[in-house]
Amino acid sequence: MMAFLKILLDNLRKGPATEAFPFGEAPTPPAYRGKVAFDADTCTGCKMCEHVCAGGAIRFAEDDDGLHFLIWHNTCISCGLCEYYCPTKAITLTNNWHLAHPQSEKYTQIDHGTVAQCRCTECGTAFLPAIPALMDLAYRGQNDRTKALAGMCPDCRRRATLSGARS
Repeated sequence: MMAFLKILLDNLRKGPATEAFPFGEAPTPPAYRGKVAFDADTCTGCKMCEHVCAGGAIRFAEDDDGLHFLIWHNTCISCGLCEYYCPTKAITLTNNWHLAHPQSEKYTQIDHGTVAQCRCTECGTAFLPAIPALMDLAYRGQNDRTKALAGMCPDCRRRATLSGARS
C-alpha cells in the first residue's frame, strides 16, 4: 500500500507523461529521420543514394537536360542510408515527419530535382558539372587553373591535368 501511495504522489507531482498531440505540437528530437531533402546544386550524380536505398525509393534518369532525381516518399523507410553514403551531403533527412496523407494521394508523394548538365569549354560535350567542394578536395583548393578545369568534361580535364603535370 505504501508503494502505491509513493507512486501516486510522484505522478501527481510530475504531471502527465504523455503529449497533447494532436491538440498540441509534439516535440521532435533533433536527430529524428523524417522526409528526405535533395539539393541538386551539391549533387555529383554518383547515384550512390539510389544504390543503397533499402526501400528502392530513389531513382535517377538521364536526359538531354541533365540527371533527374526522384524520391517516392511513400516507399522511403527513413533508414538514413542515402544521407550517410552521399559524399557531398546533397541528400539530408529532415525532422519533418508529417507525411500522413489519404490513400488517394499515394502517387503524389514524390519530390523531383534536376542536376543540370553544362557544356565543356574545350570540346562542347554535355556533362554533369564538378561541384566546387569536390574540386577543392581533388585539387587541394581553388585557383584560376582549377576554375578552368571545373568547366571541362572529365576527358578534357584529365588531358589538361596530365599535360600540366608533364610540363
